[in-house]
Parts: sequence; C-alpha cells; structure tokens
Amino acid sequence: MGQTSKLSITQLTPSLGAEITGIDLLQLDQGEFELIQQAWLEHKVVFIRDQTLDLLSLCQFSSRFGDLMRLPYIAPVENFPDVICVRKEADEINMGVFGGEWHSDFSFLSEPPKASILYGEVIPVVGGDTLWANMAHAWKAMPKAMRSKLIGKNAIHTGAPYGVQNAPQQSIQFNGSIKIERNNPEADEIILHPAVCRHPQTGEEMLFVSPTYTIGIEGMNKLESENLLADIYQHCTRPEFTCRFCWRPGTVAIWDNRNTMHYAVNDYDGCQRVLYRTTIAGHAPLSA
Repeated sequence: MGQTSKLSITQLTPSLGAEITGIDLLQLDQGEFELIQQAWLEHKVVFIRDQTLDLLSLCQFSSRFGDLMRLPYIAPVENFPDVICVRKEADEINMGVFGGEWHSDFSFLSEPPKASILYGEVIPVVGGDTLWANMAHAWKAMPKAMRSKLIGKNAIHTGAPYGVQNAPQQSIQFNGSIKIERNNPEADEIILHPAVCRHPQTGEEMLFVSPTYTIGIEGMNKLESENLLADIYQHCTRPEFTCRFCWRPGTVAIWDNRNTMHYAVNDYDGCQRVLYRTTIAGHAPLSA
C-alpha cells in the first residue's frame, strides 16, 4: 500500500458490515485492494462512499475480485453484458421491488455467485435502504434442536421468480424498468446444495438457504420443510444478525454472497432509484 494512503475501516455492527474511507477506487493500488478484500471476508459486506465510477471502471474494479458473471433471466445494460441496472422509476408504484425479499443471489444455480457489487447512482432522499444478514453468525447461534435437523441435509433450490411452478404471486412481482424473463420451465429445475456449508476462504460454517429460492429440505415432506424453513428464516433475520445500510449517490457495496442474505426495502414509491450491479462468479458450495 502506498505510503500516502489514508484507508480506514470502521465496523458498523457487531455481526457484519464495515465502511471503508480514504480511498479512490479509480486509483486503487494492490495493497489497498488487498485490505478491501480482507475487510470483505471479515465483515462480509463493505461500503465505500464518495466514488465516481462509470460502467467500465465499475467492471474493472469488480474483476479484481474474480471473473465477472453474466446473470440469466435479467437483461444487461446495453454494451455492458456483465452489468445489470437495478432501476425503479418514480411512477412505478404499488408494485414489488427487485430483490424485495430475503435472498442469496441466484442460489439456485449449480455454481452460485461468489460476490455481488452494487454502485448507487440515483438514490431517494429518504428510503431505499438495503439489509444484510450474517448466515455464519446465525448458524452459530441456532438452537441445537434446529441445527440437528439440518446437518448433512441438502436444501432444494429453484429459480422460482423466473419459473412457472413456484413463481410468486403477480401482486408481489417487480415488473417495472428491469427486463426480467419469467415463466421459464427450466428455472423450475431442482438444484441441491448443502444446507450447511463451509466457506472456501475463511473455513467458517454457515447456512445456505434463501427464502426466494429455497423450496424445501431434501428428505422432508412439504409441510415439515415449510415449517422448518419458516423457523430458520425467522431466526436468521433477527436484528442482532443484520446490518441496515442507508445509500447515498456514489456508494459502492460489496458483499459475500456465500454467507449473507440481503433484502431491498421497498419504501420509496414516488422516487427514482438507480444502481448498477456486477456479479463475481463462484463455485459449487462446499458441505460442512
């Protein structure tokens, strides 16, 4: 790291989240990047404010975390196939919002994303926060009786929002400015991932289930799965396992998709919100 660097890391909650200041992502040296990466692994989601990025520089920065991943079912930005625009216009009211349920990004893929990076361009004066939950912390604090039902079990994932059989009700779907392909039968295909995984870099154990994409636990009947998953989600989203972040224009968020869930708060009807997202390719989850 350069001797003139003023990089500083401030923890936001005891469970997860940190804000990094004193850096310009357009002039980031290798030492500074390694500190960002270390903070990301430790705190699971990090935030860097006061940046001025175009889509090319966003992709260049993102690619330092790994190979960029092109997402299925969501149309990318024109001329930038590795970027999606997370947009909601001021006149898009009384509808769902993209990411408006607790989830881990695209957990239904055979190789879910390693990380997601989001850059805020247009942010409401009030509202539009995002919440993250620490799935490793939640697993450690889970009651033994609940833990015993998950050890060695697979969770059943599907691309429910993009499929047919498990698609959410029309009233809660986001059908605004983001072009989303829906009613795809292939998105209903079942993907099994360990319900409890081991992080490939930190070694810590964590839950890997997602209300948006997990439809059951292998070996359990529908009612048993639904009841267990409901209890798990209530536990994982307790306030002490979460971090809530208030966006400003020019803010970058980087989160570890393997050991967190997140939730976009839909409380800003009548206001425009525009962010750009890149996704880092990952590998099949490792069983704990």
